[in-house]
Amino acid sequence: MSQTESLSIGDQVPHSEPIRMRTLALLRWFAIAGQLAAVVTASAMGMQFPIIWALVLIAIAGVMNLWLFLQVPTRISPNSAVLQLLFDVAQISALLGLTGGLANPFALLVLAPVTIAATALNARHTFALGLATVALITLSAVLAIPVRYPDGDMMLLDPLLQIGHWLALIIGVFFFSGYAHRVTAELSATSNALFATQMALAREQRLQHLGGVVAAAAHEMGTPLATIKLVTSELIDELGDRPELSPDLNALRDSADRCAYILRSMGRAGKDDLLLHSALLSAMLEDAVGPHGDRGPAVEIHAPDISVRRDPAVIHALRNLIQNAVDFASKRVQIEAEHDSETLTVTIKDDGPGYPGSLLSRIGDPYLTSRRGGAQRQGYDGMGLGLFIAKTLLERSGARLEFSNGGPGAVVRVTWPLERLKTDSRAILGENPHHPADP
Repeated sequence: MSQTESLSIGDQVPHSEPIRMRTLALLRWFAIAGQLAAVVTASAMGMQFPIIWALVLIAIAGVMNLWLFLQVPTRISPNSAVLQLLFDVAQISALLGLTGGLANPFALLVLAPVTIAATALNARHTFALGLATVALITLSAVLAIPVRYPDGDMMLLDPLLQIGHWLALIIGVFFFSGYAHRVTAELSATSNALFATQMALAREQRLQHLGGVVAAAAHEMGTPLATIKLVTSELIDELGDRPELSPDLNALRDSADRCAYILRSMGRAGKDDLLLHSALLSAMLEDAVGPHGDRGPAVEIHAPDISVRRDPAVIHALRNLIQNAVDFASKRVQIEAEHDSETLTVTIKDDGPGYPGSLLSRIGDPYLTSRRGGAQRQGYDGMGLGLFIAKTLLERSGARLEFSNGGPGAVVRVTWPLERLKTDSRAILGENPHHPADP
């Protein structure tokens, strides 16, 4: 993928939207309802704890949430989201401190805000909120007011069990937040990569049909240009007694001739682009090598004389694979093609460091750019999406891809059923688009 294409896709790939304030408020309503139900149920069972202060904490959260819920729906900045979630952690921790601390069976709910942060915020904000959660959990455990049973006995945990419960919550903070953040990042990367692939497919489709548009435009504009030229010639003859107009009329006629010449050229090129669907396999591979043939490593092409369907999407995908090989090759890239009665195979080899063995099974996943040694050639301009886009485009054409190491260097083998690409180069070209009103 060229630098221009990379910048274009990079500018248009959708990024994660900030979380909505109403979403946080809605989640907080569920938390408030659960807290209120737990406090009322514990009080009805005769458990003794500062119920008034507990209800005050719940009321504070409810009043603030009601005010937020009545605001105009909008998305908030990451810093504002962190403050909102920090309030939730502080409110839950304070409520735990009033209701037995770590002995409260609902202590696990303190992990909810940091898990939400991991799915909606970046790693820095999530880590900061995680540290705050650890501090507040520890504070609520140290300053907890014990809950008493109806008979007056205190509900206490064994000290060793209490330490274990504290460690479990601390581990849970980082485990759940790390797990949620990683999964969200993977889904976001895949979504962005699919978006980039859709853009590449749309671009190739536009290029594939551009020739038809050019041919049609050249054909449709030919008649009015001929009329302009005819009228101009007649005006030159009729206005011969006004020499001051001659330069302008001659310039108009010459411009009409120039436009007609340009359109005839465009029409020929458009016809070729629209209707020349076959080419020699070697020519298609040379087209795929394109701008990467003179970037340093020598690119060698060995292909049989077989006519194939000239699919722009396949050329674009092969170009991405070749770019990747050139980026990491030391001196040479080999492109070898062969076929039998059933399959056509194109193999791309380079003499670079090859793929890390641990990543071979993941080659073709989005944003996977690592190669052994972590180095890449000067001038590398990819986004890390080249292999993913190439794999997607080629699989859509019916191909099967295999990635391996050839000792030295990486090897990519692309195999199609022969009938998917082979074509008859002797097919007769059709005519350019023709308007029914034209003679």
